[in-house]
Amino acid sequence: MSAPVLRLIGVTQQYGSGPTAVSALSGVDLEVHEGELVAVMGASGSGKSTLLSIAGGLATPTTGEVVIEGEHLSVQAPQQLAALRRRSLGFVFQDFNLIPTLTALENVTLPLELDGFRARGARRAGRDALESVGLADKLHAYPDDLSGGQQQRVAIARAVVGGRRLILADEPTGALDSVTGEMVLRMLRTRVDAGAAGILVTHEARHAAFADRIVFLRDGRIIDESRREGAETLLAGGPR
Repeated sequence: MSAPVLRLIGVTQQYGSGPTAVSALSGVDLEVHEGELVAVMGASGSGKSTLLSIAGGLATPTTGEVVIEGEHLSVQAPQQLAALRRRSLGFVFQDFNLIPTLTALENVTLPLELDGFRARGARRAGRDALESVGLADKLHAYPDDLSGGQQQRVAIARAVVGGRRLILADEPTGALDSVTGEMVLRMLRTRVDAGAAGILVTHEARHAAFADRIVFLRDGRIIDESRREGAETLLAGGPR
Protein backbone atom coordinates (compact mmCIF):
# COMPACT_ATOMS: atom_id res chain seq x y z
CA MET A 1 0.00 0.00 0.00
CA SER A 2 1.21 3.51 -0.82
CA ALA A 3 2.20 5.99 1.85
CA PRO A 4 -0.84 7.62 3.49
CA VAL A 5 -1.93 11.03 2.25
CA LEU A 6 -2.97 11.91 5.82
CA ARG A 7 -1.64 10.68 9.17
CA LEU A 8 -2.87 11.67 12.61
CA ILE A 9 -0.42 10.44 15.24
CA GLY A 10 -1.46 10.49 18.90
CA VAL A 11 -3.58 13.60 18.37
CA THR A 12 -5.09 15.14 21.49
CA GLN A 13 -7.11 18.33 21.69
CA GLN A 14 -7.77 19.78 25.13
CA TYR A 15 -9.64 22.95 26.02
CA GLY A 16 -8.95 24.61 29.34
CA SER A 17 -6.77 23.23 32.12
CA GLY A 18 -6.98 21.67 35.54
CA PRO A 19 -10.22 20.08 36.80
CA THR A 20 -12.32 21.97 34.25
CA ALA A 21 -10.30 20.80 31.23
CA VAL A 22 -12.28 19.20 28.41
CA SER A 23 -10.70 16.71 25.99
CA ALA A 24 -12.23 16.93 22.52
CA LEU A 25 -9.81 14.31 21.18
CA SER A 26 -7.68 11.82 23.11
CA GLY A 27 -4.79 9.99 21.47
CA VAL A 28 -6.30 9.62 18.00
CA ASP A 29 -4.30 7.65 15.42
CA LEU A 30 -5.65 7.62 11.87
CA GLU A 31 -4.29 7.08 8.37
CA VAL A 32 -6.09 7.80 5.09
CA HIS A 33 -4.63 6.57 1.81
CA GLU A 34 -4.96 7.53 -1.83
CA GLY A 35 -8.23 6.22 -3.24
CA GLU A 36 -9.72 5.73 0.23
CA LEU A 37 -12.80 7.43 1.67
CA VAL A 38 -13.08 7.23 5.46
CA ALA A 39 -16.39 8.03 7.14
CA VAL A 40 -16.23 9.39 10.69
CA MET A 41 -19.33 8.80 12.80
CA GLY A 42 -20.29 9.51 16.39
CA ALA A 43 -22.77 11.32 18.57
CA SER A 44 -22.85 15.10 18.85
CA GLY A 45 -19.82 16.20 20.87
CA SER A 46 -17.82 13.05 20.09
CA GLY A 47 -15.05 15.04 18.39
CA LYS A 48 -15.90 14.60 14.70
CA SER A 49 -15.64 18.26 13.67
CA THR A 50 -12.57 18.79 15.84
CA LEU A 51 -10.86 15.87 14.09
CA LEU A 52 -11.68 17.35 10.69
CA SER A 53 -10.42 20.81 11.67
CA ILE A 54 -7.14 19.39 12.91
CA ALA A 55 -6.76 17.15 9.85
CA GLY A 56 -7.15 20.23 7.65
CA GLY A 57 -4.71 22.39 9.56
CA LEU A 58 -7.46 24.75 10.69
CA ALA A 59 -6.72 23.96 14.35
CA THR A 60 -3.53 22.94 16.13
CA PRO A 61 -3.65 19.86 18.35
CA THR A 62 -2.61 20.13 21.99
CA THR A 63 -0.34 17.13 21.48
CA GLY A 64 0.36 14.78 18.60
CA GLU A 65 1.27 15.25 14.97
CA VAL A 66 -0.54 15.79 11.68
CA VAL A 67 1.26 14.74 8.49
CA ILE A 68 -0.10 15.53 5.01
CA GLU A 69 1.76 14.05 2.05
CA GLY A 70 4.85 13.72 4.21
CA GLU A 71 4.71 17.30 5.49
CA HIS A 72 4.53 17.70 9.28
CA LEU A 73 2.16 20.56 9.98
CA SER A 74 3.76 21.40 13.32
CA VAL A 75 6.92 22.70 11.63
CA GLN A 76 5.13 24.79 8.99
CA ALA A 77 5.23 28.57 9.22
CA PRO A 78 1.79 30.21 8.85
CA GLN A 79 2.47 31.11 5.21
CA GLN A 80 3.66 27.57 4.44
CA LEU A 81 0.60 26.08 6.12
CA ALA A 82 -1.73 28.34 4.14
CA ALA A 83 0.01 27.32 0.91
CA LEU A 84 -0.25 23.64 1.83
CA ARG A 85 -3.99 23.99 2.46
CA ARG A 86 -4.49 25.73 -0.89
CA ARG A 87 -2.53 23.13 -2.85
CA SER A 88 -3.31 19.85 -1.13
CA LEU A 89 -6.59 20.26 0.77
CA GLY A 90 -10.18 20.66 -0.35
CA PHE A 91 -12.99 21.40 2.10
CA VAL A 92 -16.69 20.69 1.53
CA PHE A 93 -19.06 22.11 4.15
CA GLN A 94 -22.74 21.63 4.92
CA ASP A 95 -23.54 25.27 4.12
CA PHE A 96 -21.52 25.33 0.85
CA ASN A 97 -19.40 28.41 1.81
CA LEU A 98 -19.54 29.88 -1.68
CA ILE A 99 -18.91 33.59 -2.18
CA PRO A 100 -22.25 35.02 -3.37
CA THR A 101 -20.74 37.81 -5.48
CA LEU A 102 -18.62 35.40 -7.53
CA THR A 103 -19.82 33.13 -10.33
CA ALA A 104 -19.48 29.35 -10.08
CA LEU A 105 -16.30 29.49 -12.17
CA GLU A 106 -14.85 32.33 -10.08
CA ASN A 107 -15.60 30.47 -6.84
CA VAL A 108 -13.78 27.41 -8.13
CA THR A 109 -10.76 29.25 -9.51
CA LEU A 110 -10.24 31.59 -6.55
CA PRO A 111 -7.95 29.20 -4.59
CA LEU A 112 -5.79 28.71 -7.69
CA GLU A 113 -5.51 32.43 -8.32
CA LEU A 114 -4.57 33.01 -4.67
CA ASP A 115 -1.84 30.41 -5.17
CA GLY A 116 -0.37 32.30 -8.11
CA PHE A 117 -1.90 30.48 -11.08
CA ARG A 118 -2.16 32.53 -14.26
CA ALA A 119 -5.77 33.54 -14.93
CA ARG A 120 -6.02 31.51 -18.16
CA GLY A 121 -4.71 28.34 -16.54
CA ALA A 122 -6.94 28.80 -13.51
CA ARG A 123 -10.03 29.24 -15.70
CA ARG A 124 -9.17 26.15 -17.72
CA ALA A 125 -8.77 24.06 -14.55
CA GLY A 126 -11.98 25.53 -13.13
CA ARG A 127 -13.97 24.70 -16.27
CA ASP A 128 -12.64 21.14 -16.21
CA ALA A 129 -13.57 20.75 -12.52
CA LEU A 130 -17.10 22.07 -13.07
CA GLU A 131 -17.53 19.86 -16.12
CA SER A 132 -16.50 16.85 -14.01
CA VAL A 133 -19.44 17.51 -11.64
CA GLY A 134 -21.91 18.08 -14.45
CA LEU A 135 -22.04 21.89 -14.34
CA ALA A 136 -20.41 22.87 -17.62
CA ASP A 137 -23.51 24.94 -18.40
CA LYS A 138 -23.40 26.88 -15.10
CA LEU A 139 -19.96 28.47 -15.31
CA HIS A 140 -21.27 32.03 -15.12
CA ALA A 141 -24.19 31.46 -12.74
CA TYR A 142 -24.09 33.02 -9.29
CA PRO A 143 -24.76 30.89 -6.17
CA ASP A 144 -28.21 32.43 -5.65
CA ASP A 145 -29.19 31.23 -9.13
CA LEU A 146 -28.24 27.62 -8.36
CA SER A 147 -30.11 24.94 -6.45
CA GLY A 148 -28.67 23.59 -3.21
CA GLY A 149 -27.41 20.49 -4.97
CA GLN A 150 -25.77 22.56 -7.70
CA GLN A 151 -24.10 24.78 -5.11
CA GLN A 152 -22.70 21.73 -3.33
CA ARG A 153 -21.40 20.40 -6.64
CA VAL A 154 -19.62 23.75 -7.16
CA ALA A 155 -18.13 23.29 -3.67
CA ILE A 156 -16.88 19.82 -4.64
CA ALA A 157 -15.36 21.22 -7.84
CA ARG A 158 -13.59 23.87 -5.75
CA ALA A 159 -12.37 21.17 -3.36
CA VAL A 160 -10.74 19.10 -6.10
CA VAL A 161 -9.53 21.76 -8.57
CA GLY A 162 -5.80 21.81 -9.12
CA GLY A 163 -5.35 18.16 -8.20
CA ARG A 164 -5.89 18.46 -4.46
CA ARG A 165 -5.07 15.16 -2.79
CA LEU A 166 -7.11 15.35 0.41
CA ILE A 167 -10.83 16.15 0.54
CA LEU A 168 -12.44 16.87 3.92
CA ALA A 169 -16.25 16.88 3.93
CA ASP A 170 -18.23 17.95 7.01
CA GLU A 171 -21.87 16.77 6.75
CA PRO A 172 -21.93 17.83 3.06
CA THR A 173 -25.49 16.60 2.51
CA GLY A 174 -27.05 18.17 5.62
CA ALA A 175 -28.80 20.95 3.69
CA LEU A 176 -29.91 18.74 0.79
CA ASP A 177 -32.83 16.43 0.13
CA SER A 178 -32.09 12.70 0.13
CA VAL A 179 -31.91 12.27 -3.65
CA THR A 180 -29.64 15.27 -4.18
CA GLY A 181 -27.53 14.30 -1.17
CA GLU A 182 -26.92 10.84 -2.60
CA MET A 183 -25.90 12.36 -5.92
CA VAL A 184 -23.36 14.60 -4.15
CA LEU A 185 -21.94 11.62 -2.25
CA ARG A 186 -21.57 9.66 -5.47
CA MET A 187 -19.58 12.56 -6.92
CA LEU A 188 -17.38 12.66 -3.83
CA ARG A 189 -16.87 8.91 -4.15
CA THR A 190 -15.92 9.32 -7.82
CA ARG A 191 -13.28 11.93 -7.00
CA VAL A 192 -11.75 9.68 -4.35
CA ASP A 193 -11.74 6.74 -6.77
CA ALA A 194 -9.82 8.97 -9.18
CA GLY A 195 -6.94 9.18 -6.68
CA ALA A 196 -7.74 11.58 -3.86
CA ALA A 197 -8.03 10.64 -0.18
CA GLY A 198 -11.16 11.68 1.67
CA ILE A 199 -12.73 12.02 5.11
CA LEU A 200 -16.51 12.26 5.36
CA VAL A 201 -18.04 13.34 8.67
CA THR A 202 -21.62 12.10 8.81
CA HIS A 203 -24.28 10.91 11.25
CA GLU A 204 -26.16 8.91 8.62
CA ALA A 205 -25.37 5.22 8.19
CA ARG A 206 -26.59 5.20 4.57
CA HIS A 207 -24.10 7.96 3.76
CA ALA A 208 -21.26 6.20 5.56
CA ALA A 209 -21.93 3.20 3.31
CA PHE A 210 -20.22 5.14 0.49
CA ALA A 211 -16.94 4.92 2.42
CA ASP A 212 -14.23 2.25 2.32
CA ARG A 213 -13.84 2.43 6.08
CA ILE A 214 -15.99 3.69 8.92
CA VAL A 215 -14.44 5.07 12.11
CA PHE A 216 -16.56 5.53 15.24
CA LEU A 217 -15.72 8.26 17.75
CA ARG A 218 -16.94 8.46 21.32
CA ASP A 219 -15.76 11.07 23.81
CA GLY A 220 -12.84 11.96 21.55
CA ARG A 221 -11.57 8.42 21.10
CA ILE A 222 -11.77 5.98 18.22
CA ILE A 223 -13.72 3.10 19.73
CA ASP A 224 -14.28 0.97 16.64
CA GLU A 225 -13.85 0.83 12.89
CA SER A 226 -14.90 -1.35 10.01
CA ARG A 227 -13.95 -1.71 6.36
CA ARG A 228 -16.58 -1.67 3.65
CA GLU A 229 -17.15 -5.44 3.56
CA GLY A 230 -18.07 -5.45 7.23
CA ALA A 231 -19.62 -2.01 7.46
CA GLU A 232 -23.24 -3.03 6.89
CA THR A 233 -23.20 -5.50 9.76
CA LEU A 234 -21.47 -3.11 12.12
CA LEU A 235 -23.77 -0.21 11.29
CA ALA A 236 -26.79 -2.39 11.88
CA GLY A 237 -25.68 -3.22 15.39
CA GLY A 238 -23.77 -0.05 16.25
CA PRO A 239 -20.20 0.09 17.55
CA ARG A 240 -19.07 -2.62 19.91
